Amino acid sequence: MKGKIIRGIGGFYYIHTGENVYECKAKGIFRKDNIKPLPGDWVEIAVLDEEKKLGNIEEILPRKNVLIRPAVANIDQALVIFALASPKPNFNLLDRFLVMMEKQEIPAILLFNKLDLADEAACEEIMARYHGSGYELVFLSAATSQGVETVRKILRGKTTTVAGPSGVGKSSLINKLQNQLFMETGAISEKIERGRHTTRHTELLYVEEDTYILDTPGFSSVDLIGVEKETLGSFFPEIRGREDGCRFAGCSHLTEPDCMVRLALADGEISESRYENYRLFYEELKNKKKY
Repeated sequence: MKGKIIRGIGGFYYIHTGENVYECKAKGIFRKDNIKPLPGDWVEIAVLDEEKKLGNIEEILPRKNVLIRPAVANIDQALVIFALASPKPNFNLLDRFLVMMEKQEIPAILLFNKLDLADEAACEEIMARYHGSGYELVFLSAATSQGVETVRKILRGKTTTVAGPSGVGKSSLINKLQNQLFMETGAISEKIERGRHTTRHTELLYVEEDTYILDTPGFSSVDLIGVEKETLGSFFPEIRGREDGCRFAGCSHLTEPDCMVRLALADGEISESRYENYRLFYEELKNKKKY
């Protein structure tokens, strides 16, 4: 039987098969081969007790990708949530996160919550900032449900990681998206016992058929792990699409003549604030000590 791991805790894995959740242990062969089952993994299970919904994981199917933090597999996209106000968006933090998603080749959609607390100027500033970047922008209010259906359509048929700083309304949005579907699936809520444990574990939440969201703890900083200054430009879509036209191979897009990126910047095709973060990240990576 095929299913998706939605949670792993204490050596037990909870496998959602569409209608039921089975509590499974992994075969010893995975430990021997140093393979750890992860939430998001598609697996083949052998049912040991249908009534108690117990089984064993027999095989981990090939992974599309793996994230390290949080440890999860087969993510289709990232929903990056920031608030328009209270707190105001930290664009340096947001652009760092986008760089890391680009590095892992995971498409990102930008959600700006608390539309009910913001004015039109705040939305226009964000649209100007990400103009030409290629990112889809969604403005919504989880509090009033405005825009929630748009988000539901974006999620449909995909496994999505939901990430953002604390206080931006991630939990409110997730509660609206689930709108009782998760809790009404009795077998799931009974097996997972969500809410009874204070410790947070990586967990996929079932939204609807073939649709899962991964709630992650809020972050206040993002390190540019594994990014070199020479490759940084390739993780900014608006730079990546232009750097082949630069006069010099390996152009830093900072001082060189005949740089297509700086030309696009001067023509207003790239936002100054995004370019400024590129410049700051470049300097940070250049000054990073090599150990």
